[in-house]
Amino acid sequence: MKQQIQDYSYYHSKLVEHVESSFPERSKDSKFIEQRARWAANAYDGAFRAGNHVNNCDEIADFILYEGLHFSKFDTLFEVLTYEFNDVFDELDFRDFALKILPHCVDIFGRYDLTDDFAYTTDYDLLYTELTGLIALWIEENGIR
Repeated sequence: MKQQIQDYSYYHSKLVEHVESSFPERSKDSKFIEQRARWAANAYDGAFRAGNHVNNCDEIADFILYEGLHFSKFDTLFEVLTYEFNDVFDELDFRDFALKILPHCVDIFGRYDLTDDFAYTTDYDLLYTELTGLIALWIEENGIR
């Protein structure tokens, strides 16, 4: 069975999809996306040439591709909106409102050490509560539009 080496475009597409979905605030950062995709493709290639199994090569490349991109501020806001404000928004409005309010949450997010595994810490609950309060105040003062 011939092993296929993943190329840059494969990792570029994977990263663009992930960034657009969970990190839309970084979607215009083409330098970051291109550099990270190159690193992942090079890591895969190097691991493959060193004799690693394809699954191992994928893991190594994905680790590099997604480093620092596991905890998403946007996804957290989206989660708060869908669970706490599902009676306020139509399904299609969650994403737009999350994008709209994200810049107003910088101070709250700045109070926490947002590592890749932050969602599994006790501080996540505090962040969730603070975001819920901020969103409730925002809606009260500005409405949802």
